[in-house]
Amino acid sequence: GWEGDLKWFLVQDVAIVGGRLQQKIPHNFFLATKQQYSDFELTLEFRLQGQGTNAGIQLRSRRIPDHHEMIGYQADLGQSYWGALYDESRRNKVLAKPAEADVKKAVKPGEWNDYEIRAEGRRVVLKINGVQMVDYTEADAAIPQFGRIGLQVHGGGKAESSYKDLTVEALP
Repeated sequence: GWEGDLKWFLVQDVAIVGGRLQQKIPHNFFLATKQQYSDFELTLEFRLQGQGTNAGIQLRSRRIPDHHEMIGYQADLGQSYWGALYDESRRNKVLAKPAEADVKKAVKPGEWNDYEIRAEGRRVVLKINGVQMVDYTEADAAIPQFGRIGLQVHGGGKAESSYKDLTVEALP
């Protein structure tokens, strides 16, 4: 039920691993579901390794035709974006960002962390290790509230973004 460039994604020790610690990643890569989702709750564990690692989980997104990018919401990870909601390749901006104190309380850099993403109606709530990072409601009625889920490894460095124990539950 997933598709993407398998040169940059592999399964290792029961986790999906994007990127390489020994090789610079030329640009962003996404491993995406073939199925589209509207209202859902996604839970997973993530771990980032490498210097300056940045990654994210696409939601309600789609592939850009004949391009490596996805367009849509991204539950962000890494650097100064921990727990932020970013609008990837559409508005190209952070839509909501957590308080720095919440990030410091929740995130365990270099270790496995829990991520909970709940998308219901026009609302998206992100939690890392049980701490709420953002609660965002989309004001623009023209923005689609359905699409694919994608796992990102960010281009530019030698890094690995790992994901495991993914569960998607469709909401009524």
